[in-house]
Amino acid sequence: MGNRKPARRGTALAAVAALVAGFTSLTGAGTAGAAGAAGAGGAADISTPVPTDGVWGIDFSGGILHTVERGAYGDRFVAVRKIAADGSTASARTSMGYVGPFGDDAYAKEVPCDMGGCIPLVGAGNGNAGHVFMDRGKERVQILTGPNSHHGIEPAVTGARIVDISGRYFVYDAQSTGKQYIDNVPQYRRLVKRITRTPVAASIWAAQLWSASATAGTVTLTDIKSGKALGSYATGSGCVIKELRAVGRFVYWNCGPGPAARAGVYDRTAKKSFTVPSGPALVGDGYLVQHDRTAGKLLLTDFHTGRSAAPRAIAELPAGDTADQRRFTWAVDKFGGDIAYVGPDDSVRIVPSGVPSQSLTRTESEVDEPGVDLKYTNWKSSWGFSKPVKWTFRVKDANGRAVRTFTGPGTGAGTTEANVDWNGKDAAGAYAYNGSYTWTLTATATEGAGTYSTSGKIVLSGARQGHHDQGGYSYGELLTLNAKGTLSLHYTKGKGAFDSKLSGSGWPAGSVAVPFGDMGSDRCSELLVRMPKGELRRYAGRCGNPYTPSHKHTSLGTGWNAYDMLTAPGDLTGDGRTDLVARKKSTGDLYLFANKGDGKLAARKKISSGWSAYTHIVGAGDLTGDGFGDILARGKNGTLYRFEGTGKGTGKGTLRARVAVSTGWGASYNAIVGVGDITGDGRNDLVARDKAGVLYRYHGNGKGSFGARKKISTGWQGYKGLF
Repeated sequence: MGNRKPARRGTALAAVAALVAGFTSLTGAGTAGAAGAAGAGGAADISTPVPTDGVWGIDFSGGILHTVERGAYGDRFVAVRKIAADGSTASARTSMGYVGPFGDDAYAKEVPCDMGGCIPLVGAGNGNAGHVFMDRGKERVQILTGPNSHHGIEPAVTGARIVDISGRYFVYDAQSTGKQYIDNVPQYRRLVKRITRTPVAASIWAAQLWSASATAGTVTLTDIKSGKALGSYATGSGCVIKELRAVGRFVYWNCGPGPAARAGVYDRTAKKSFTVPSGPALVGDGYLVQHDRTAGKLLLTDFHTGRSAAPRAIAELPAGDTADQRRFTWAVDKFGGDIAYVGPDDSVRIVPSGVPSQSLTRTESEVDEPGVDLKYTNWKSSWGFSKPVKWTFRVKDANGRAVRTFTGPGTGAGTTEANVDWNGKDAAGAYAYNGSYTWTLTATATEGAGTYSTSGKIVLSGARQGHHDQGGYSYGELLTLNAKGTLSLHYTKGKGAFDSKLSGSGWPAGSVAVPFGDMGSDRCSELLVRMPKGELRRYAGRCGNPYTPSHKHTSLGTGWNAYDMLTAPGDLTGDGRTDLVARKKSTGDLYLFANKGDGKLAARKKISSGWSAYTHIVGAGDLTGDGFGDILARGKNGTLYRFEGTGKGTGKGTLRARVAVSTGWGASYNAIVGVGDITGDGRNDLVARDKAGVLYRYHGNGKGSFGARKKISTGWQGYKGLF
């Protein structure tokens, strides 16, 4: 291409930071216009091209255009633009990093091209791109993963050449070792062991490695993750294959130049090969593109139907001086995309292929275990797809309420991937409650057909402890105090009964315990205890271990004997923290003591009066699924009432008018406890003890009421207090 001149090489290493900072505002960050119509047998590209001042390497994958261009000071960077699914618009360019020379004899590897020296780039489809980096005479393959970041733990070799990349997997050859390497960029937890072998024609698609064998016409398929052989396929080529390109259903093969020159496509669905034009080509989804230097055109051969159509011209591209200009002046997006080329004016144009893409498929996934302890790690999962997608990942609680929603592609996600890293927090930034959640992922192709959906379960621990959850593993615990001063935590396995207990001794008679939430930031529920003389103590949470009077505690003041009932209803104020409610014995007034989050309670606030009419006041947690705590109260006539917390807004911290839940709760019960979730369904339950010592469970329905009672134990009359 006669008017494309070699560019000067910048040497201002000290200016690298300034170059990166100013890269996105350079000329050439424009928006491409609407697609132009093609004449009969002619080219069809976007009518407003993407201007550049020179391109020294190009690839197009997963809707991402990667180019090597000059920055503000003339030094070269890998530029990134997102191209619309129809090829009509391009985003402003951003930088993945500097690829000019460094002062310590380190630089990106160049190869001869019309521009003097080009840097071969190979896109991964997920936003990443690979190239070879030279450092003091040695070469290492680097996979650029983001702005100024890369995966770079490959062996030091010489004569390195990237063969193929798909998602996080890549294959390259090295002349100095005579080896081929198949490796991967670690995604969250898993790093697949590097494979080293003798070089052969190879291609990667969906964590599967296609390889040419020494037997003429035969290719093999291997699962990269497991190393398991998945089959052998006869292409009918009649030659030892020199080049492979796998794209979903189709596997392109080429026998290379010379007397054996022939090429074809193996159709995995039809289980047969058909011929296509031989010679250097790049393969898209259902088509291949070649550069006819004699005619000065890019030619597209459509084979999506399972047979090869006649080549058609799609763009004017002069011959230039370089025999093979793949990824120097033109590139093909194999992930359901189109064709990009650099015109004589150095502008990049996008040519829609006009070939229907294959329907969307999931190419691989790495789904985290259901159980996650957030004190040690987040819940991290990823899914790869055959072409760019828009995706939504949604987490819901047991009541079907959305807790967190992620959408993509986001700024850090590749267009062919859905990556989720959930820290257990809701949209407001507060930790979700420990317990079981369901998740769904839905991905829809941005071009062509296809939708993918999947779902699963996440069980959180180490997050926000639920109502009455002293153990930290999502279920509620029941506390008891016996005549000997033993305070016991009774644990459940989520089957609706109590299976074991741990105890602490030395508690004086008359102690009143209130299982509470976290009053600090360690996500470990604490315990409030009113001592017999009226002091209220805050015992630091022990995350499942029992309490004794000598354990670490802080006084919250004296005079608490003025209140004849203390209970924790959950969050009444809408700040995500458990609050305290107390009834003053002399007046029947109900007071709120809000949790300040610093280990202290706010000054009391009167929220209701006339509560002397109730024999029991029970902090029940969230019974209705609105996220706010509720209170149950039993009237002297045996009616059980529900008072819903108002949460945020007008009336913050107060209670709504009472609603009758059930009748017949007369004198038979001497203890009623809102024990939290003991059935494992994420809904808060209730237990009651009668005078005979029988313990019953009332299963919360998540709508503010309960199912019929069920006897779960006997012999509980020996406990002086149930809390």
